[in-house]
Amino acid sequence: MEAGPADAVDEYGIPIIPDPTDSAQRKRQAIIDGALAEFLAEGYSAASMDTITSSSGVSKATIYKHFGSKERLFLAVVGGMLPRTYAGLQPCRATLAEAPDLRTALIKLTTGSARALLRPDIMLLRRLVIGEIDRFPQLGQLWYRVSYDMINGPLVEAFTEMNARGTLATPDPALAVQQLVAVTVGVLQRVRTFSPDAVIDDAELTRVVTSGVDLFLAGYAARPAG
Repeated sequence: MEAGPADAVDEYGIPIIPDPTDSAQRKRQAIIDGALAEFLAEGYSAASMDTITSSSGVSKATIYKHFGSKERLFLAVVGGMLPRTYAGLQPCRATLAEAPDLRTALIKLTTGSARALLRPDIMLLRRLVIGEIDRFPQLGQLWYRVSYDMINGPLVEAFTEMNARGTLATPDPALAVQQLVAVTVGVLQRVRTFSPDAVIDDAELTRVVTSGVDLFLAGYAARPAG
């Protein structure tokens, strides 16, 4: 039997939902909003389709008409949210590569990324994906790809350019980017992932990010010849 439109998925296995009419769009958005709230609150297994039906104001038949199954609804809703979590976080390669003070530019960049990625809604989504990674490995693959394309990729290009200019000495720019993220944003993300109520105020965020950037530059800043 040939797969129909309701079975279509992208390269990560995330359902492709056809563009609806205006009326259907409103219903679908109501379903997405209700489902996202329920999945974030309860996880996949405990999430109730009855609750999603009630909160979205549509019938259960309408939900299944749009998404086909609870599994496809979960993948479509969470998979659709992932790219939006990184919207606006793409670093400007040229701005970073041409910054007169690299340390200041890196602190500003990683501080902005940390503030965005530590938002409660994004941390909830992160914990949800981690909790369901065995059941839905495609979500983990998508998260990695989205974060690479929107953050790591542009930084790799910037570091490669700065290598050529003699500003940085990173034999492996891709690894250097991962290390920078790990010792700045990554430190704070780990705390919030496993301790959701941990207090990370501006002073603590600045302390962690600045220390991480200084550690990074201690290893990778270009040294004067001689």
